[in-house]
Amino acid sequence: MSDEHRETGTGWPQPVEPVRPPGPAGEPDPRPDAPDADELSPLVPGEPGEPSRERPSESGDDDGATVNLAEVASAEVGSSAQPSDSPSAGPAGRKVSSAAVMIAALLALLGFTLVVQLKTTSTDPTLAATRQEDLVRIFSDLDSREKRLQQDIEGLEDSQRQLRSGEQGRQAALEEATKRADELGILAGTLPARGPGLAVRFEPGGKPIRADRVLDAVQELRGAGAEAMQISGGDRASARIIASTYFLDGAGDVLVVDGRPLTGPYTITVIGDPETMRTALNIPGGVAASVRGDGGNVSVEDREVAEVSALHAPLKLEHARPVS
Repeated sequence: MSDEHRETGTGWPQPVEPVRPPGPAGEPDPRPDAPDADELSPLVPGEPGEPSRERPSESGDDDGATVNLAEVASAEVGSSAQPSDSPSAGPAGRKVSSAAVMIAALLALLGFTLVVQLKTTSTDPTLAATRQEDLVRIFSDLDSREKRLQQDIEGLEDSQRQLRSGEQGRQAALEEATKRADELGILAGTLPARGPGLAVRFEPGGKPIRADRVLDAVQELRGAGAEAMQISGGDRASARIIASTYFLDGAGDVLVVDGRPLTGPYTITVIGDPETMRTALNIPGGVAASVRGDGGNVSVEDREVAEVSALHAPLKLEHARPVS
């Protein structure tokens, strides 16, 4: 049987695949996982995944020594255990070392980046080490505290508004009380007053000016809206006319006003609406007509600013009390 065929035991010869040389003479196999040339010499390569078949020995003895897989594995282990400086492991060893160095450098760079990021993001080491449940509780406490502070702020603002409102109310009440006191002082004759009004002059004729004529004039002026009045005599003596003022006929041509004697002619200075008061004095059968009937004369003069400067002593009430 030729070298290209060998007996398979079935009666048919099995072709033997030729052994491919590792490469040109004197050059190693360029494949990185290629075994050593000495290890391939006793084996006949087969298909991938198949166990190596027996190869006839060089002496031509078929029952001679055969190489099994265990021997091949031991030979491979022995060859891989050679030092890295051997010619067969030179290029592969250098390539593996470069890849390992590159991977190690990348891992070191990644670790450094992670450390820097953690240091920059974790500003509070206490919170960084706190559990999630504790962080939730802390957040809830902060939220409750914020709500309480907001309620305190609203309460303080409400108190401020009340104080301002109370101050404004007190100021308004004080202004109203002052205004009311001024009005009552003018009506009571304890305060001087000025304003538009009239000057009514009574000149006697053949008969003296009687007290009832002056009282009628005062009543008509009050009915026409007079707010403040005073009466002056020819001797420039004056008396304030208020609600309690009374008039009496004295001896001779004397007129007694609240116990003070005045001589004619008499002048009543009154503050109010001039037109209305003038009409009230000149009504038919009124004061002016009565004085003229007695031989006297009544003259009325408008005043843009009539001054009532005479004051009345404050009244001392003995029986009347304000109702609370």
